[in-house]
Amino acid sequence: MADQVGSRTGIPSPQPRRQPLGSGYWRLWTSSSLSNLADGIVKVALPLVAIRFTDSPTLIAGLAFAVTLPWLLVALPAGALADRLDRRRFMLGANTVRAALLVLLTLSAVAGIGSIWLLYVVALGIGVAETFYDTAAQSILPQVVPRDRLPRANGRLLAAELTANEFVGPPLGGLLVSAGAALAFGAPAALWVLALLALLLLRGRFRAERDRRASLRTDIAEGLRFLWRHRLLRTLAIMVGVSNFATNAVFAVLVLYAVGPTSAMGLSEPAYGALLTAAAAGGLLGSLVAERVERRIGRARSLVLTLVGGAVLVGAPAATANPFLIGAAFFVGGVTIAIWNVITVSLRQRITPDRLLGRLNSAYRLLAWGGRPLGAVAGGVLAEVFGLRAVFALMALLTLTMVIGMTRLTDEAMQAAERDAEPG
Repeated sequence: MADQVGSRTGIPSPQPRRQPLGSGYWRLWTSSSLSNLADGIVKVALPLVAIRFTDSPTLIAGLAFAVTLPWLLVALPAGALADRLDRRRFMLGANTVRAALLVLLTLSAVAGIGSIWLLYVVALGIGVAETFYDTAAQSILPQVVPRDRLPRANGRLLAAELTANEFVGPPLGGLLVSAGAALAFGAPAALWVLALLALLLLRGRFRAERDRRASLRTDIAEGLRFLWRHRLLRTLAIMVGVSNFATNAVFAVLVLYAVGPTSAMGLSEPAYGALLTAAAAGGLLGSLVAERVERRIGRARSLVLTLVGGAVLVGAPAATANPFLIGAAFFVGGVTIAIWNVITVSLRQRITPDRLLGRLNSAYRLLAWGGRPLGAVAGGVLAEVFGLRAVFALMALLTLTMVIGMTRLTDEAMQAAERDAEPG
């Protein structure tokens, strides 16, 4: 209403969200889109190629464990280095490693010497590089755009990442695997090279200003203390950790439930990739409407809505094997997860000093993403003992328990955290 009155009286209303994000942002956006497209292809190609070597749920789930384990092993030093080094160069180095590893897999496929154990080695290496890249990528954004534009910048960036990583990448990965493992691994290697070129066009210095030199251990400890003493951020990190545990438990074994003539769903490899795009389509919509939803019902209610959507996403396969119903559930879950990400990432970037942002992001993700490898292992073990449907049902119940955490995540608590934040 206030915006309408302003336009009628000729007095311009301040609308920071409509101000341009700048050419630097769009170069970062392009690089991230290409990088996430490569990620989307690889995350589907790895398990689809792996089932040519084994049908063990534990070994298949182990690939997801290998990709995500580095968040437990190297997240903290990654954050400290992101605050010490130029963040753009840090990202360039990580993508170079990922491209080189995929070239190795491509050559092994051409030579016919692939194995499940080589997939494990490459998955672990890609996971390490992803840990370094993602920590720097979230830390660099407040250096590229003003903090009052972060919700819009994060929304546009998340929309591109979801489209590439989960909407285009999975079905493309399924098609590429059906055409041959060499093509499935060669294509993302080329995309990571293109992402490198786009990131080279981002000009400027992206090293955080620091008041003093300290040891790596001291830097890591400072980031951990900041997170532990900040009750709101600590609660968010734990909740995301539980959510990632549940989601990874489900998706680590979903390929066994969905792909093949003897599976419950009976999907082909391309159809499985297409199924995963339902969550991406929802995520794309959610990332674009997150700001509007936040303004309409408030941040706290928006976050409660996302928890319900997450439970629907992981629990749907327990109730049905119908791909259309599961796809609809994935779509709803994708919408709500994107809303969670836009709200919480923007909040984290606003209330964390830039000099600490890399270390805070890594400490946060140690808790938040540390649940991913543990969830992958749990999914494989539970599937072996109780069956696939039990995994889906148990993870839906676990997701719903996070509503308890919302007693601390009130609108008033988030507003107070922003008021008390250290400027810039």
